[in-house]
Amino acid sequence: MSGIGQPFAGALADKFGTSRVLAIGAAFYALSLALMVYSRDPISFILTQGVMLGLALSSCSFALVLGTFQKMLPAEKRPLAFGLGTASGSFGQFLFSPLAGGMIENIGWQNTAFLFAGIMLIVIPLALSLYNTPGDQITNVATDLPGQTMGQALVEAVKHKSYVLLVIGFFTCGFQLAFVTVHFQRYVVEAGLAPSVGYWAFALVGIFNIVGSTASGWFSARIPKRWVLSFIYGSRSLVTVIFILMEPSAFSVYMFGILSGLLWLSTIPPTTGLISVMFGSRYFSTLFGLAIMSHQVGGFSGLMIAGYLREATGSFAALWWLSIGMGIFSMLINLPIVEKPIRSAPTPQPA
Repeated sequence: MSGIGQPFAGALADKFGTSRVLAIGAAFYALSLALMVYSRDPISFILTQGVMLGLALSSCSFALVLGTFQKMLPAEKRPLAFGLGTASGSFGQFLFSPLAGGMIENIGWQNTAFLFAGIMLIVIPLALSLYNTPGDQITNVATDLPGQTMGQALVEAVKHKSYVLLVIGFFTCGFQLAFVTVHFQRYVVEAGLAPSVGYWAFALVGIFNIVGSTASGWFSARIPKRWVLSFIYGSRSLVTVIFILMEPSAFSVYMFGILSGLLWLSTIPPTTGLISVMFGSRYFSTLFGLAIMSHQVGGFSGLMIAGYLREATGSFAALWWLSIGMGIFSMLINLPIVEKPIRSAPTPQPA
């Protein structure tokens, strides 16, 4: 549901401004966390934590936040800003993963859900204070075609080979991240390790992603962004191969968390940078939202396939190797991406 909602939330932000959409998304996010406490059957749990939370998440996601950076900053500052914006979200992951684990153990998951709902409400005044209206943006004369409708922009994008390759590669990113986010904790416990090892490893993912995302934004401003993406996808596969061939231990789990963190959301700065270069600012949130939809469909697939294979085979081994293969595939398909505006800047006419 988060993936389905991404392009629509991005389109609303492009049309009406980001702050309102972010504020509404945060309110529904808080409400869904609170209502989860009153879920008494699978249907009500799926409606609150699947449908409602998913749609709320799509309205306060990277597509909107980074879309604001795209529209308010000059081109030379955007890649690093994309990296810093991604890194700030990772700090939240580092902070709240062990905090949530400790709170659940001490005060129960219901009270933890209520407290986290309250924390989400802080986003609303922050979002409303954001100065971002549809007209408040830096345009790019080479890519922001005057008079182009949102529908025309979408048709243009899905016919553009480089954009399609980028979106397909982003599917793998979602597949890998969602599998680790949801199933890694169980993998750690089944390996005979304490549950705390799993959530501290996930906290390490968050803190080291601050370094990885910031570095990715820095490199994306200096070398071809497609090279950065290919390096990240290839490195993910290499790290996973080493991890699953090692004997499970707290050390190997923590090292996996550190190395995965460096590569975790570092795909976002070069991905957003490429969309910015190719299509400009006007419909950036919509087009990045479409890419995130591919990412989330990948995440959905990773979760479902991992669960199925775990039930069928008794282990996650097959899914690990599938993830490795998909990483290599994405490494290769990002290399042919053409990193230039979809159209040339107009030639100045003599007076």
